[in-house]
Amino acid sequence: MSSSGRIERTLGVAVDRSSEGAPPRLASALRHAVFPGGARIRPRLCLAVAAACGDPAPPLSDAAAAAIELLHCASLVHDDLPCFDNASTRRGHPTVHRAFGEPLAVLAGDALIVAAFEVLARAFAAAPDRFPCLVEVVARGVAAPHGIIAGQAWESEPRIPVITYRRTKTGALFEAAGAAGAIAAGSDPAPWRTFGERIGEAYQVADDIHDVAGDAVSLGKPTGRDSALGRPNAAHDLGVGGSRKLLGQLLDEALDEMPPCRHPERIRAWVLETAALLMGAGRGARLSYDDSEHERESRSA
Repeated sequence: MSSSGRIERTLGVAVDRSSEGAPPRLASALRHAVFPGGARIRPRLCLAVAAACGDPAPPLSDAAAAAIELLHCASLVHDDLPCFDNASTRRGHPTVHRAFGEPLAVLAGDALIVAAFEVLARAFAAAPDRFPCLVEVVARGVAAPHGIIAGQAWESEPRIPVITYRRTKTGALFEAAGAAGAIAAGSDPAPWRTFGERIGEAYQVADDIHDVAGDAVSLGKPTGRDSALGRPNAAHDLGVGGSRKLLGQLLDEALDEMPPCRHPERIRAWVLETAALLMGAGRGARLSYDDSEHERESRSA
């Protein structure tokens, strides 16, 4: 089964378990938050690293990938709330609070966080010795002081340190995804943290470009939000051309940081695919991009 198929299957099981017997509108809100997905770039990163390391325990890597995505979806539900971004659309559909109201959006986000760790717990038997480290890595990608919760909290501070903000708001969960894939495969996660962090930084730069120069209809979410909310944006500082160059540099750095592994060709292929997905914004980097991929419809990851 393809990595996309594995991710969707595991997410479907997780959402079904959380929805069975739940209040009907909460169950609908959970499904609305997770399906249809965006690019699923974080769980695909997790599985790509696991595959590069041999992926000896697919149930564990599947669980790690699904947990990462459920936590990401939870963060989007909360991020879209009126108290934060007050976004009306996400992935081309009404945001959860617009479709179901703010109380159910808060509860749905909370339920997805719990579901993420339930998915991990159910995979315990696949590799009990790796389980504690895996849970810690995933949790640290979300929690304070350096996870995505901290990234969101920086928006409430009078001054936002750009690098810290980018690494916590976006990079932390990418870093966790890379490390979790390595742990699930029984490999040292440390070298894969930096790899994941660079991919996350590249994604954030691409997202900055989308926010400045993208089309809200094709992106499936509002644009111009960083300027409206006074948040750091690489495309504002460097221009679109400079941001594209930075994106390419970050993707190259990710490949440079890639440690020796059993199947390096798999992770290199994934990076090339991801580069194309990030709107072909790596022009000028030494990577080779397939220009036909640049015409693919862009969706929010």
